[in-house]
Amino acid sequence: MILDNLPVAMSKPTSSVASTHERGWRGFPVGFKGTYADQTGGEKFFLNNHLVFTILYHKDPETLMSRIVGFEVTPFSVKHQYEAPWNKDRPRLLTCNPDSKTYVNPTQPPQEVNVDEEIIFSYDVEFKSSLVKWASRWNTYLLMGDDQIHWFSIVNSLMIVLFLSGMVAMIMMRTLHRDISKYNQLETQDEAQEETGWKLVHGDVFRPPSNAGLLCVYVGTGVQFFGMTLVTMIFAVFGFLSPANRGGLMTAMLLLWVFMGLFAGYASARLYKAFKGSDWKNITLKVAFTFPATVFAIFFVLNFLIWGEKSSGAVPFGTMVALVLLWFGISVPLVFIGSYFGYKKPALEDPVRTNKIPRQVPEQAWYMRPVFSILIGGILPFGAVFIELFFILTSIWFHQFYYIFGFLFLVFIILIVTCAEITIVLCYFQLCSEDYNWWWRAYLTAGSSALYLLLYATFYFFTRLEITKLVSGILYFGYMLISSYCFFVLTGTIGFYACYWFVRTIYSSVKID
Repeated sequence: MILDNLPVAMSKPTSSVASTHERGWRGFPVGFKGTYADQTGGEKFFLNNHLVFTILYHKDPETLMSRIVGFEVTPFSVKHQYEAPWNKDRPRLLTCNPDSKTYVNPTQPPQEVNVDEEIIFSYDVEFKSSLVKWASRWNTYLLMGDDQIHWFSIVNSLMIVLFLSGMVAMIMMRTLHRDISKYNQLETQDEAQEETGWKLVHGDVFRPPSNAGLLCVYVGTGVQFFGMTLVTMIFAVFGFLSPANRGGLMTAMLLLWVFMGLFAGYASARLYKAFKGSDWKNITLKVAFTFPATVFAIFFVLNFLIWGEKSSGAVPFGTMVALVLLWFGISVPLVFIGSYFGYKKPALEDPVRTNKIPRQVPEQAWYMRPVFSILIGGILPFGAVFIELFFILTSIWFHQFYYIFGFLFLVFIILIVTCAEITIVLCYFQLCSEDYNWWWRAYLTAGSSALYLLLYATFYFFTRLEITKLVSGILYFGYMLISSYCFFVLTGTIGFYACYWFVRTIYSSVKID
C-alpha cells in the first residue's frame, strides 16, 4: 500500500541501543500461525483483517501547511460481530464502532481461516503530528539493520582482497621481470633451444581459439553489461536513483543496457577482426540476440507463471511489448552501428607471429587441467562479493530497500581487481606449462564465480527463506539463474580483457627471432 508515494511500513525499534530511530518494515503480514486463550486443538492460521493506519504529518511553521511524512500500519486479527441483518450500505459492527467508542484491541478473539468462513475487513485511521521534516521522511526506510556487522564484513573483505592483490602483484612483477631478463639475455642458438616456460609457446599463443565467434559474442555482451553496471553504480552513488522514485533503478538499467549496445557491437567486431574473421554481420546478429533472447525467454516463462497465479505482480503485456520494441528498435541497430565502426578500424597486430602448424600441448598435471583451474579461479571473485550479496538478497526477497550504493561501488571495484588478478595468475601458470589454449580459459576462470553465486543462492533459499509454494520456488530460482548468467558474462569479460592485456604485454617485452 502506498500513500503520497510512501510505502506502508510497520515500525520496529532497531536492535542498537544508541539509535533512537525506528526502522520501517515495508508492508505487513497478512496473517499468522498460533494459538489463543479460548482455543481448543493445536496451532491454527489467523487472518489480519483489521488495519490501524497512522498517518504522520509535519506542520511547516512558516507556511502553516502540513505535509505527510509517515505512513504506518498496525495489523490486528479480530472476529467481527455485527447487528443482524447485514446492511451493506450502513453496516453496524459491535466489535469496531466509533459511535459507541468501541475499538479493536488485542484481547478480542482473532479471525480464524476456515473454509466458507465469512470475513469482514475493516480499518481505522489516526493522524499524528511528527517532528520529522518532509525532506527526511525516507530515512526510516533506508536505515540498514545490522550496520556494525555490515561495516566489519566489508572492511574484512576489503583487507583480505587487498592483501591478496599485493601478494599477487609482487609475485607477478618479480617472476615476470626475472623471466623477461633471462629470455632477453639468451644469445646463442644452443641456449635458445633449452628455453622453457611461456616463451616456448610464442608461435601459438595468438592462434584463434575454437568457437572464436561465440567468444566474440560473449565478450561483446560482457562489455555491454559492464558499461550498464558501471554507469548505474555511478548514478546511484551520486544519489540520482532514489527509492522515492519508484522503479527508477530498473528503468535506468534497462535504458543504459539498450544504449550500451553500441559498445557491445564495437568490442565484438574488434576482437573478431583480430581473429581474422570475415562474417562480421553474423557475429553482430548473435551479439544483438543471444544474451537478451535467453534472459527474455526465462523472464517470459516466469511472468507467465505469475499470470497463471492471477498475481498483481505480473508485468503487463503492454510493458513486455515496450521492452521488445526497445530491444529491436534501439538496441539491435546500435549493436550494428558499433560493429560497423569496430570492423572498419584496422585489426590489432599481434606482438609475435603465429606458426602455421599448431604445437602439441604436453600432458598437463591434474591441477593444471581446465576444469580444476577454472573452478578454483571462481572462488576468489565470489569471496570478494558474497557478504554484500547477502545484504542484496535480503533486500530483494524480504522487500527491504537497498540504499548503500557507496559500499556496493567499493565491492564492484574489488570484484574487478580480483577477477583480473586471479585470471592473470592462472593464465601465467598455464602458459608456463606450455598450454597456449588460454582464450576461453581466461573467460571461464573469472566467469565460474557465477556458479558459486548460484550455489550460494540455493543455500540462501533453504536456510533463510520459508517458501513452500512451487511457483514461488520456481520464481526464486528463475530470477537467480538470470542473475548468475549476468554475473557470468560480467566477470568473464573482466577476466578475459585482463588476460588479453597481460599476454600482449609479456610477449611484446621479449625479443623473439
